[in-house]
Amino acid sequence: MSIPVEKLTEAVLSLPSDARALLADRLVESLDPITDENIRDLWSAEALRRRDEVREGKTQTIPGVTALEQVRNSIKK
Repeated sequence: MSIPVEKLTEAVLSLPSDARALLADRLVESLDPITDENIRDLWSAEALRRRDEVREGKTQTIPGVTALEQVRNSIKK
């Protein structure tokens, strides 16, 4: 079964936003699983590096509420 891309696009765009987001995630994941694995490995290494910096006292943390407030304030500017 083959559906023209234009019809498929029209149908997908009529979906609720959460369904479109889920579909978008699945489409991106399907593009290049090898790259996805490499990216996951890189993010894992980055997360471990950041964790270690916090544990070693090299980085000072701030509460999540404060971080979100700072982001919201920077967006308002």
